[in-house]
Amino acid sequence: MLPTEPIGSIPRPAALIDGVRGFAAGRVSQPELDALYESAVQDTIQRLEATGSPVITDGEQAKHSFATYSIYGLENTAPDGMPISFADGHIRTFPRLTAGPFRYKTPADVYLEIAQRYAHVPLKQAVVSASALSLLYPRGGIRSYSREEYLDALIAEQEGEIRRCLKKGAHVVQMDFTEGRLSIKLDPTRRLLHSFIDLNNLVLERFSAEERKRIGVHTCPGADRHSTHSADVDYAELLPSLFELQATNFYVQLASEPDRKRVLKMIRDRAKDWQRIFVGVIDPLNPRVETPEEVRDRALEAAEYIRPERLGTTDDCGFAPFSDDTSRTRETAFDKIRARVAGTALASGVLGLE
Repeated sequence: MLPTEPIGSIPRPAALIDGVRGFAAGRVSQPELDALYESAVQDTIQRLEATGSPVITDGEQAKHSFATYSIYGLENTAPDGMPISFADGHIRTFPRLTAGPFRYKTPADVYLEIAQRYAHVPLKQAVVSASALSLLYPRGGIRSYSREEYLDALIAEQEGEIRRCLKKGAHVVQMDFTEGRLSIKLDPTRRLLHSFIDLNNLVLERFSAEERKRIGVHTCPGADRHSTHSADVDYAELLPSLFELQATNFYVQLASEPDRKRVLKMIRDRAKDWQRIFVGVIDPLNPRVETPEEVRDRALEAAEYIRPERLGTTDDCGFAPFSDDTSRTRETAFDKIRARVAGTALASGVLGLE
C-alpha cells in the first residue's frame, strides 16, 4: 500500500475560535480556554481516524500558528517583525526578537503528548523549521546578544524538540519549510535559500541516519485565506537545493501546480535514491472536494516518475496553518482527506501494492 499522510492543520471549531477571542478580551479564563483546546483536539483526532487515514495529526488545534507556536507568549518578542505578503494583498507579520537569551516557550512535544491521550493510530508531529525562526532576529542586531548566539540557541532548541518528539513516539516529525520558495522571492540570488538549507542541515545532521528515517520536510508556497505567498516562484529555483536537506521524507505541494509532470521530472532527476517523496494530491485552497478517482490518477501520474517504493501521497498544505483562518471548513477538510485515503488505496491496487 502506498503510504499516505496529512500535512498538519485542520480548521478550528467555531467554539474554539470564539473562545480564543474571548480569552483575549478577558471573558474566558485560562482553564476554560484549555478545555476548549482539548475538546477540539479530541474531536479532530476522532474525525481524522474516521477518514481511515493510517497516520494522523492533532490538526494543530492548540497552536497559534504553524510558524509561531513555539514562541507564542514569549516576553522577549515584539509583533512588528518581518511582513509576509500574500497574493491577495493580505499580510502576516512575523514577530521580532527583542532580547536574549532565546528559548522555546511551548515546544511541539507538548502538543504531541496531549494528542496521544486520544489517538489510536500513529501520530505525525509538525515542527517549525530553524530557517523560519531565524527570521526572528532583527537586521539591526540586538545589543549583547549576537546573531551567532541566537542561532546556536535556536539549533539547540529545535534539536531538543525533534528528539523529544521521536522519543515520545511520533510516527514521523515533519519540518515545515514553506519559507523555502518564499526565500527566492525575497532574494532572487538564492543566497538566502542556501543559508536556510545550511541552517536546517545543522539541525538534521545532529541525528543519525536511522533517526532521520522518521524526519521529513514539507514544502509549499503557503496557504492562508485562499491565497499563497510564493506560488509565482518557479519550482525549478527550489528543487535542486531542497533535496540537499538531510531528511528522508519530503512532502511536496503538487496538486495545485499548473504543470505537474514538469515538476515530477525535476523531482525524479534531483531527489536522492534514499529519499521518499510524498506528492500532494489534494489542494486545500480549492473548495471543491477531489474525487477518489482524481486522487488515484494523480498518484499514478507520480508513479510514472518516482518508483512506487519511494512514493507516498499527502495534501499540498495544511487546511488552516493560522489559527484564525476560517476560509475553509472542517467538513471540507475531512472530506478531502477521506478522498485522499480512498484514492491512494485505488492507486495502490493498480500498482499491485495492496
